[in-house]
Amino acid sequence: MDFKDYYAVLGVSESASPEEIKKVYRKLARKYHPDVSKEENAGDKFKDVGEAYEVLKDPEKRAEYDELKKYGARKDGSFQRPPGWKSASGFGGGGYTEADAGQFSDFFEEIFGGGRRGGAGFGAGFGSQRHTMRMRGEDVNARLALPLEEAFQGCERQVSFNVQEADAQGRAVPRQKTLKVKIPAGMKEGQHIRLKGQGAPGVGGAESGDLFIEVEYAPHPNFTVDGSDILITVPITPWEAALGASITVPTVGSKVTLKVPKGTSSGRKLRLKGKGLPGKKPGDQLVVLQIVMPEQHSEDSEALYRELAEAEKAFNPRSKLLV
Repeated sequence: MDFKDYYAVLGVSESASPEEIKKVYRKLARKYHPDVSKEENAGDKFKDVGEAYEVLKDPEKRAEYDELKKYGARKDGSFQRPPGWKSASGFGGGGYTEADAGQFSDFFEEIFGGGRRGGAGFGAGFGSQRHTMRMRGEDVNARLALPLEEAFQGCERQVSFNVQEADAQGRAVPRQKTLKVKIPAGMKEGQHIRLKGQGAPGVGGAESGDLFIEVEYAPHPNFTVDGSDILITVPITPWEAALGASITVPTVGSKVTLKVPKGTSSGRKLRLKGKGLPGKKPGDQLVVLQIVMPEQHSEDSEALYRELAEAEKAFNPRSKLLV
């Protein structure tokens, strides 16, 4: 009897994770499903894929198969049951997943036994009746770039994306869908909106997958976002920094008056409580003050700076640098 390499059937490595095996199986099962596939020998390939997944999806049964692969597979591709070996998983006694497609192979029956379940759908091959397997549609992911103001206030946007559907000839073809989506106020970058049933259609009358929309922010000329907090750098004059001042600072969608403390240094951060992204716990707006010098000075201004330099000559901002 020929040995069946279930890893090769799915095209995965022997170290593949359960998540990877499931993902590959779903892709191949959809590709070879007799309701949609027009590929040659699709029915046989579909059965092989289902059989491989039936073995590899469960850790205990997979471990048992790995042992058999190690000790029972010959170099010429044949298989011989190791002496004294008996199935420990009870695989043949349990039920089967919806992936079960027609009769299991002789290799499977030789190893696990009990593969035929009284002819209830499973025992009937593809040639005798139309397969009635149901498979949930795949989830679809889409990304939506939003101006910060729209994410802050909430909005309604149209989203276009592609899903795979079967055409009149049963071939899988992409189709573009466009939906109107409501974005709640305070939507953070990286968060998802789930639209149930708006993904790829199911097979055999099964439910459709879901659409997951991931929000990202379009670049903004003034603001950056850190979680729920909004950051802005605001320039101030040297005299505003030295003497203190009240300045107007923009926030998202409005503006506020901010008091600059006397003797402020460049880089100082001031917090506007609750002026960040809205939500159950609203974020804050952080204002970073940056001292900016005029590009040119008048003679009178330069004279004042010289007076200031003389009056404050004891001050050395580089004292900590030991210079």
